[in-house]
Amino acid sequence: MKTVARLLAVSVLSCSAPAALAAEAAGDYPNKSIRFIAPFVPGGPSDTLSRLLAQKLTEAWNQQVIVDNRGSAGGIIGFELGAKAAPDGYTLLLANGAGLTINPHVYIKLPYDPAKDFQPITQITSGAYFMVVPVSLPAKTVKDYIALAKAKPGAMNFAATGTNNLLAAEQFNHMAGIKLTAVNYKGTGQAVTAVISGEVQSFIMSPLVAVPQVKSGKLRAIGITGLKRSPALPDVPPIADTLPGFENITWHSVVVPAKTPKPIVAKLSKELMRIIKTPEVTDRLGQQGLDAVGSTPEALSALIKQETVMYGKLVKQIGLKPQ
Repeated sequence: MKTVARLLAVSVLSCSAPAALAAEAAGDYPNKSIRFIAPFVPGGPSDTLSRLLAQKLTEAWNQQVIVDNRGSAGGIIGFELGAKAAPDGYTLLLANGAGLTINPHVYIKLPYDPAKDFQPITQITSGAYFMVVPVSLPAKTVKDYIALAKAKPGAMNFAATGTNNLLAAEQFNHMAGIKLTAVNYKGTGQAVTAVISGEVQSFIMSPLVAVPQVKSGKLRAIGITGLKRSPALPDVPPIADTLPGFENITWHSVVVPAKTPKPIVAKLSKELMRIIKTPEVTDRLGQQGLDAVGSTPEALSALIKQETVMYGKLVKQIGLKPQ
């Protein structure tokens, strides 16, 4: 009996050892610099948000959080790097909703699995896109824009920097009964320059970049993809006022590689939720047309599952062919 008891004790200790080690690691975490992957080039919303959070985490933990911009292939390269990083809490990924919920439906061979390769940490923001046009374009409303596109079939195009705004623009095409051609750009900065110059006639873009460009008079916003107006640009009406039922919401989150120890996930989530909900960060995001969220890992996981199903149906509805 003593031998059996001794063996059981050894077995229990062996099973509990990994959990104990994980808890100990979390207690010491972080004890070195952290890499924060922004899967798009500098100047876009992912870059802006990652730098804001990196600064706040550095201040809170007294460990350098370094933003690593990996902008290529519509964010896919950065997502793949995040998925394949060591699951130790020292690599974070600034993940937009499209990379987690839309990409699986529009790419045949995706080098990462959103459902299996990531552990959700927190949702950072939620907000509607703005549809912007060159100030030189003779269209001041969505109705004007649709009429112009119908008068010039095949002659107008839109900027795309990833599957998020690509899908939103194709949804607009489908509901408006027009055909705009997608012109792909490596990043938001390039796309904004193209719209300002008139190289493309529209861009459905994040409010983080759209709001300052519109307020400076460089671009004209003709519609918002949410169902209500934004305090950041209150004169811009919902696209749904012209196309009933049109809605497309953007959001960003922080995720880490799957199998990251639960105590580290909990510590990261708690700190990021605190930062996101501070008045300074909430106000700063609000001025740019975004709502600060700061959700739990469980809430973010539920959102990802819900929108993956929703966008799968939308992709089929508008007839977007997987690449």
